[in-house]
Amino acid sequence: MGTKLKIEEVKPSDIERRLKDEEKLNIIDVREENEIKTGKIPGAKHIPLGKILTRLDELDKEKEYIMVCRSGNRSSLASEWLTEKGFKVKNMVGGMSNWESDME
Repeated sequence: MGTKLKIEEVKPSDIERRLKDEEKLNIIDVREENEIKTGKIPGAKHIPLGKILTRLDELDKEKEYIMVCRSGNRSSLASEWLTEKGFKVKNMVGGMSNWESDME
């Protein structure tokens, strides 16, 4: 049995505050296409969970990524996968279900 990786978590309210402060964040939304149509965090990059490992060339190991999904489960899984591959990742707990700010 492998040891479970400890993924750092961040709250939606923290992300909202950082975006309002005009901080440049690298947010990846791993929801499916039909879910994205309901709105996503402004500037978030859409990579469905099933494609995340085939699109690693679009990511930079020097940057930190914030993973987002509807409730936080799929983004947690994506966070584990990316952490195993050497990326710096945080999972937004509660996902878009708890997002109360602007969407695009």
